[in-house]
Amino acid sequence: MLLIARNRAIRFPRRPLVMGIVNLGADSFSGDAITDPRRAVARAKEMIAEGADIIDVGAESARTNRPAIGEGEEMDRLAPFIEEFSSVADAAPADPAQVFPPWLSINTWRPSVASGALALGGEILNDIGGLPTDENARLCAQTGAALLIMHSVGEPKIPHTHVGYDDIMETLDRFFTEKLAAALRAGLPAEAVILDPGLDFAKQREANLTILRKLALLQKFDRPLLLPVSRKTVIGDVLGIPKPEERDAGTIACLVSGLARGAAIFRVHNVRAAAQAIRLIAAIEGNS
Repeated sequence: MLLIARNRAIRFPRRPLVMGIVNLGADSFSGDAITDPRRAVARAKEMIAEGADIIDVGAESARTNRPAIGEGEEMDRLAPFIEEFSSVADAAPADPAQVFPPWLSINTWRPSVASGALALGGEILNDIGGLPTDENARLCAQTGAALLIMHSVGEPKIPHTHVGYDDIMETLDRFFTEKLAAALRAGLPAEAVILDPGLDFAKQREANLTILRKLALLQKFDRPLLLPVSRKTVIGDVLGIPKPEERDAGTIACLVSGLARGAAIFRVHNVRAAAQAIRLIAAIEGNS
């Protein structure tokens, strides 16, 4: 299985990729928001030194109890970071299997912001809006960027706690079948698509646990599966831990579960812990 972004490609099977989260703004559910773009780039460099293969930068919190920011403000936050990001190549890879220089992922759902960010050099578009139209797919096709399609319901920044599913895996199957077809019609090659089941997005505890339990069913699409397990609400619900920053042990438990079920990319706050867990498991399995 091949994954391409811009002019670079990696082939699976290989050790899973670690995607480090950079929250560029004044708010983050996990308390790690950074307002200064230079400090955010410095944090990205730290993550790369810890083993990140991808840096995912977003300028707006996905929290639904916070108002949305304007498109202009979102782009104003992202642009300085993207322009400075090229300096990360000054470092050295943390291990021989690391994607280096790491790919830069832009976390947004607005096509106007995506267009500007990809023009500045973004290599992956992390569309948390569930690809309601093919516009973001067309932008990726035009620029050569990869597209990360996340399952959700409705527009971001609006609570969807009322949503329930008779069969969440059947819902994901239909959703990804439809969205992959739309991306291909927009001119995006299948090799440039990543799938994300969207833990906690329009999903409650049992749906999230079912996804973790049955993740292997999504391997039928033959695309890399991203598992965004880091510090999620479902971890806090199961373990009784209200503070997201105290959920890293639960995050690693979900990571190990995801590894066994075919996850190829893990989106995390604690890059060091995730990278070490992945490298150790690879060594145990004889894949280091």
